[in-house]
Amino acid sequence: MMTSEMPLADLLDRAIAARAHLLDERHQSACRLFTGFAEGCPQLAIDLYATTAVLHNYADPPAEGVPLVEVARRVLGERLPWLSAIVLKTRHAATPEEQAGSMLAGERAARRIREHGVWYAVNLTLNRDASLYLDTSGLRAWLIERMADLSVLNTFAYTGSLGVAALAGGASRVVQLDLSRRFMNLAKDSYTLNGLPVVKADFLTGDFWPLASRLKRAGERFDCVILDPPIFAATGHGVVDLASNYARLINKLRPLVASGGRLVAINNALFLSGAAYMEILESVCQDGYVRIAERIDVPEDCTGYPDTRVGAPVSDPAPFNHATKIAVLEVKHKASPGG
Repeated sequence: MMTSEMPLADLLDRAIAARAHLLDERHQSACRLFTGFAEGCPQLAIDLYATTAVLHNYADPPAEGVPLVEVARRVLGERLPWLSAIVLKTRHAATPEEQAGSMLAGERAARRIREHGVWYAVNLTLNRDASLYLDTSGLRAWLIERMADLSVLNTFAYTGSLGVAALAGGASRVVQLDLSRRFMNLAKDSYTLNGLPVVKADFLTGDFWPLASRLKRAGERFDCVILDPPIFAATGHGVVDLASNYARLINKLRPLVASGGRLVAINNALFLSGAAYMEILESVCQDGYVRIAERIDVPEDCTGYPDTRVGAPVSDPAPFNHATKIAVLEVKHKASPGG
């Protein structure tokens, strides 16, 4: 059921109007056009990637979302007549192919977008996600501004957008680490779009746990390490669970951060409150060698705007502004004997 009594068409009109300032004349940008969880219809979300709209049907069963998709398709056609394609992703579909998405309108989805002056290759039907997370746009801006002449390790890199942002900002070196070679190939496409050199040795494909251990044994240290894991994943080497073992992930990476460097810790578990996440971070800080330096907000197109938000979030994200909770930790190391 919708959480607002306002018809969906009116909710969409209001949401699109609030984002008018994000729609560039060349239609190269990306943003969340409608975040239904916050703006009155939790069964639907709409993302914009250049001239392609991506509709996410979150209804369970999916058939309940079909009328909502049809309304959205009509409104988009009226309000954004320059759209060239619409992709439909069905969250609770029976097959991975339906979850990854299919063309609802048009023949070819956008293949790249431009954000903060940087190009990113996208494959909007790569998997259930759309290959570029819009809620970390603010973090990409932070990396562009802060990483000049610094070394960066991007773990759980997915399609590498955070690493691309760091390199575009002048990072001296970026190592991308992910389990999927297919995802890493899209990262390389982003490098090419921006004229960035592709150093094969800096793309590590494999399991996080042994690769992190290998980097530690090699004595590698980075000025900034990014931790952006999935909500849950298990391999023969270890388990990732953002609610129950996030501190272990941070501690696994701490030896790879240069003393005085930064560890960007991202936790997007919807049902983990901001207060609970802060407790996890504060537990890591108890030894005095880690401190919470800052938080990075998620942009308003993903949180909803003051005049478009309806109701309360599933879990209170405060002191963060969204379920995607981004904290920057400063890491120090004990001085070596005689040092």
